[in-house]
Amino acid sequence: MAKMRVLSGIQPTSDSFHLGNYLGALKQWVELQEDHDAFYCIVDLHALTIETEPALIRKRTLASAAQLMALGISSKKSTLFVQSQVPQHNQLGWLMECMAGFGEASRMTQFKDKSLKFGTDSARVGLFTYPMLQAADILLYQADCVPVGEDQRQHIELTRDLAGRFNSRYGQTFTIPDGYILKTAAKINDLQEPSAKMSKSSGSESGVIEIMDTPEVNAKKIKSAITDAGNEVRFDEKEKPGISNLLTIHSAISGNSISSLESEFGDKGYGVFKSAVADVVVEYLRPIRQRALDLLEDEKFLVDLLHEGAAKARIVAAHTLEKAYKNLGTVA
Repeated sequence: MAKMRVLSGIQPTSDSFHLGNYLGALKQWVELQEDHDAFYCIVDLHALTIETEPALIRKRTLASAAQLMALGISSKKSTLFVQSQVPQHNQLGWLMECMAGFGEASRMTQFKDKSLKFGTDSARVGLFTYPMLQAADILLYQADCVPVGEDQRQHIELTRDLAGRFNSRYGQTFTIPDGYILKTAAKINDLQEPSAKMSKSSGSESGVIEIMDTPEVNAKKIKSAITDAGNEVRFDEKEKPGISNLLTIHSAISGNSISSLESEFGDKGYGVFKSAVADVVVEYLRPIRQRALDLLEDEKFLVDLLHEGAAKARIVAAHTLEKAYKNLGTVA
């Protein structure tokens, strides 16, 4: 029986992934490759919707690949590639733009939010058409499911709509993908704003645990995390969001239940508990960071692996695009 195919992508928009990226999505990528036909893409073209220096996007693309491999993505178990190395993404993206209506594109949350915040004059056209390229990313590989967070549900629904529309007009061409919503993933919040999701767009770098930060830096961030009134280590997201966030982080990394951590640290005070969280996180990330640094030292090896992944991806993508063009009636 053929394995179900999954497709997911991540943007190379920073020098380091953070703990929220890993526990919220990337850890599940590693698990899914064990029993799925997994295609994982570094979506560098999507990153162009913001101003990026050429040297920086190259550096960050390689850093993303190194971290994914260090976290457990295997070139033997999955197809890891860079989006721009597979030209069929752009080609199918144009077909999806021609299938989408202006109204449905205008309603996409990402464009709405950023254009309202900064004004439509400052919003890139690429941000407006971003969801259609994302649909192409998925449909090129005939993915059965797409592991995403809840905030990406709207994009999956658009992809399903566009695929269904194309199929009904031009004949069966694309697999209609299901969204694999990562509901069981740990929700990791900012260390300085524990009511907000951990994110690079947050106001303070001190609230984000970065995979590529030194152990000393991450230990300091955790020990300086905002906590709450009192001194009892207890999970209560409303009354104790800071401590609850640290309990979630410890539990997600150590595998110990939150209730067992409450029993162990309940009356030991915040200082002792934060030190324990720092130790667990630092020691977990230490070998991952070192592996990524080692991979970045051998750039040729890393680039060759990405080229191999892109070659595998192009075979699948070219077959899908050829079928789409044929069904559209273009002359071969």
